[in-house]
Amino acid sequence: MHKDQGKTGAVKGYFTKRHVYVMGCTTLLCFSVGYFWNTSNDTWLDTPTQVSNAMSNHILEDLLQIELPRMIYTKPQILKPSRCDVLMMTPWFAPIVWEGTYNAEILNEQFRQRNVTVGLTVFAIKKYVVFLKKFLETAETYFMVGHRVNYYIFTDRPEEVPKVELKEGRNVVVLKVQNYPRWQEISMRRMEMINYFSQQRFINEVSYLVCVDVDMRFNDQVGVEILSNLFGTLHPGFYPAERQSFTYERRPASQAYVPRDEGDFYYAGGFFGGTVMEVYKLTKKCHEAIMVDKANGIEAIWQEESHLNKYFVYHKPTKILSPEYLWDDNLGRPEILKKRRFLAVPKNHAAIRNK
Repeated sequence: MHKDQGKTGAVKGYFTKRHVYVMGCTTLLCFSVGYFWNTSNDTWLDTPTQVSNAMSNHILEDLLQIELPRMIYTKPQILKPSRCDVLMMTPWFAPIVWEGTYNAEILNEQFRQRNVTVGLTVFAIKKYVVFLKKFLETAETYFMVGHRVNYYIFTDRPEEVPKVELKEGRNVVVLKVQNYPRWQEISMRRMEMINYFSQQRFINEVSYLVCVDVDMRFNDQVGVEILSNLFGTLHPGFYPAERQSFTYERRPASQAYVPRDEGDFYYAGGFFGGTVMEVYKLTKKCHEAIMVDKANGIEAIWQEESHLNKYFVYHKPTKILSPEYLWDDNLGRPEILKKRRFLAVPKNHAAIRNK
């Protein structure tokens, strides 16, 4: 007899045939029940990936139903590109939107048939509420004309939100939020608020989110040509610059750190967006990184804009907007800029911030 053999005759560490049989039947039964429960209860087992795939499939179904009416327009010329003076496509096949590179009539018809609603988010905290009237009035003239829009206004002063006449299918939604002593903190908290309301509200109300600064005015058409799964806007101060000149966060201790040999473009924090799902993922990642930095006593050089740029280095946008979509006239009017669609409003920063 083996030294590990017990009084029953079985060997220690092993099972009798009867035990093996019972365990095998139990395992098979559990597997079968789990399988049928899984297949009959798909909804409660949905993962974020499954939800994302379901939304993508829904978008694809929408596209399959689109049938354009008869339209007369200039034929595109393969050997004669519409613009030769600017880059129109990134190495990862994301289009860069410039005047002359798209047909607004075709795009408007496609998005109308998809019955799209666009959410436009702005933060009017403290004295920044003074910019709302001009912002909303110019948006009604130039932003997503002919499409449904929800203006989501984050403010600590809801009673000061101006009444602006809106076209049919367009609404102002006031979301009350707290303010913070420092404007830098207010700026960084935008990611947190957009992320929270994306899952609590936006996902049920709009198809796309466009997140912009409020101290701006629309100056020309900004339409569905900007919409994509995830888009960013070239910063007007850095669009012609080499990556070594970009003001990325360069301290390795920060979550926003980008090495000097990485990065494609420098993006503006004042104009980005995409589908609600993609904006949710972007803002979640950026907010979490901001909170890690805060716990470590670090603040990225350009607050949430630094974290946005870090995100776009490793999560490439599917469309990029040219500086036409965010411009400051103090930078002049270069020849390549055929349109100035969204302009900075002149202001005294010291008089507005922290007040």
